[in-house]
Amino acid sequence: MFKDTNEMKSFLQGKLEILADDVKVLDEAALRGAMDELVMEAIFNPSEVVKNAVRWVIREAGQSLGITLASIHDLYMAAGRKEYSNISVPAINIRGFSYDMSRAIFSTCLKTGTLAVIFEIAKSEQGYTFQPPAELAPVIMAAAIKEGFRGPLFIQGDHYQVAAKDFKADKMGAVDKIRQLIKDSIEAGFFNIDLDTSTLVDLSRPTIDEQQRDNYQVAAALTEFIRANEPAGVTVSTGGEIGEIGDQNTTAEELDAYMQGYMNSLPAGLAGLSKLSVQTGTTHGGVPLPDGSVADVKIDFDTLEKLSTLAIEKYGLSGCVQHGASTLPDDAFHHFPRTKTSEVHLATGFQNILLESPDFPADIKDKMYKWLDENCANEKKEGQTPEQFYYKTRKKAWGPTKLDLYNAPEETKAKLRAQLADKFEFLFKQLNAVNTKELVNEKVKPPRIKAPKPAGI
Repeated sequence: MFKDTNEMKSFLQGKLEILADDVKVLDEAALRGAMDELVMEAIFNPSEVVKNAVRWVIREAGQSLGITLASIHDLYMAAGRKEYSNISVPAINIRGFSYDMSRAIFSTCLKTGTLAVIFEIAKSEQGYTFQPPAELAPVIMAAAIKEGFRGPLFIQGDHYQVAAKDFKADKMGAVDKIRQLIKDSIEAGFFNIDLDTSTLVDLSRPTIDEQQRDNYQVAAALTEFIRANEPAGVTVSTGGEIGEIGDQNTTAEELDAYMQGYMNSLPAGLAGLSKLSVQTGTTHGGVPLPDGSVADVKIDFDTLEKLSTLAIEKYGLSGCVQHGASTLPDDAFHHFPRTKTSEVHLATGFQNILLESPDFPADIKDKMYKWLDENCANEKKEGQTPEQFYYKTRKKAWGPTKLDLYNAPEETKAKLRAQLADKFEFLFKQLNAVNTKELVNEKVKPPRIKAPKPAGI
C-alpha cells in the first residue's frame, strides 16, 4: 500500500502526469498494466487521503482517454419518440468480484460492439458488499481502462428505496436518507438513478390513486432533488417503480394512476422519468428449491408488452423495466426486445455462475458459508434446507470476503472472467444490445464532468 500521495506519484511516474485540475496520460499501455495495483489502493488503502487521491486519478485518467461518465436519459427519450426500438438495455448489478466482473463486461462490449449497457448497484447491495458509490465508480472505470474501452459509461444506483417502516415512523427522515445517498452517488459519477418508492404503495386504500399517492409524490420530490444536484449539462436518467417486485403483477390502471399523479406532483418544466419498473412475475434472486436449484418462473410477457406500449405511447417513456431477470431460463430473454422492454436488470444469475463454478476458490467459498453460519443463522426459515439457506443469504458474504477475492490467483480470476463473458455475450445478443455503438454515440453526447481535485495530492 502507498504510505502517502508522494508514493502514488512515484508509482505513476512515466505513466501519468497530475496537472493543476486534471491528469494527462503519458503511456496508456503502462497505465493499463498498473491498473490492478491502483484498484487495490482505491479499495483497501487504510489512508482516506491516499484512497481518495487514487480514486480521483482513476476517474480523470479514464475520462481523459474518452471513457465518459454519462446518463442514458437521452437514449431513452429517443426510444420514447420511437427513434429506435427492439433493444433492451442490460443493467448488470456489480455485486461481488467487481473489478473482474466489470472487466468481463467491457471485454464483451468490445467484442460485440455494445455501448448500451448499464453498470449498477442497489442500495442494499452497497451495504452488504461494502461498496459505496465513491468506491465502485472508480473500480468500474479502472476496468474500462484496463480493457481499452471507449465511450459513455453508464453507472446506475438501483433500488434507491424508501423503506415503508421508516417512512411511517419519520417521513422526512426516511426521504432525507435517500437524498443523501443520491447526492453521494451523483458526486461519484452515478448519472443514472432508479427510485424505488413502491414500498409506500398502500393497497388497503379505496382507490388506485390513493394507493399510489405516497409512491408518486415521494418519487416526484426525489426527482426534484436529483435535478437540483445533477451537474450542468447532465440530465440524470431517473426511473420510477409502481409495485414491489415479487408481489402481484402491475396493471395498466396502476401505471396510469402513478404517472398522472407523478406528473401532477412534478414542478412544471422539470425533466421527469425516462423509464418505469413494473412487476410481471419475477422474484429477486429467484426461488430456490430444496436442492439449491432455482424454480422455473413464468413471466407474463403479454402484460409487459401492454405496459411498455402504454408507457411509450401515452407518456413518452422508453418503456418498462424488468427486474429479477437473471435467473430466468435462457429461452426467455429474446422476448424482452419484442415486448418493448427498455431495460432488463440482471444480478443473481452472475453470482450463481461464480459460486457454482468449479474454478471458484473452494477455500473462499468455505469461508463465505462459515460466515453465513455465524452471522445469518437467524435468517434461516423453518423447513429450509442448508442449500436453500445458503442460496438466499450468500450475497451477504461478498463484503466480508472481498479482500480474499482480490488476492485470488490471476489464473483463477481469468477463468471466472471468461465464464462470465460467455454469459454476457449470450445476453447481449438475446437483448439486441449488440452493435449499439453508433446508436448510443448518436443519441448520447455526455459532457466531461471533472471531479474536484482532492486534498493531499
